[in-house]
Amino acid sequence: MAEIFLAEAVVDVEAHVASTGWDAPLRVFALVSTQAALEAEPELAKMLPAETVEAARDNPLHLTSVEQDGVPDSVELDDLLASITWPEAVTGAALVVERIILPPTAEEGIPEDPSAALAYLSEHPDRQDVRMAVGVLRDGTSWCALRSRSNDSAAEVAGGPALVPGLVEALRATFD
Repeated sequence: MAEIFLAEAVVDVEAHVASTGWDAPLRVFALVSTQAALEAEPELAKMLPAETVEAARDNPLHLTSVEQDGVPDSVELDDLLASITWPEAVTGAALVVERIILPPTAEEGIPEDPSAALAYLSEHPDRQDVRMAVGVLRDGTSWCALRSRSNDSAAEVAGGPALVPGLVEALRATFD
């Protein structure tokens, strides 16, 4: 059952980021129990949509995302994830990042120089821009949502528990 609420939170986070368009920086979110947050801060009910408050009353597994401010634009994803720790009140975490993917045959021609590699990737005719939203809970439950720029609609977002396994594991490690 937790996977259902995590999937809903990850899809919501991806849609939130998608509403700002492409070429966005890395975004990180804490996922908290909406019910616990409302118990700790009742005035929060005035700031949340009524349907969110109602859903939280019915189920303690309902999650609310809290975007983490101050994520540096130039930080490497691995370095950022290695530096994150979460307080006990945080039930899970989500992140949204955009990447360029190429078919395996195109990857063979990537130059060693980072600047040249970026130019190669940006100009390659077979490139695909993707937005990856990944969420994990403390108990290990995970969910991913993927959107490609070429199929940029909510109906075309793919979802599953392990679509980006390396990113799932890296985000999961922030709870170790």
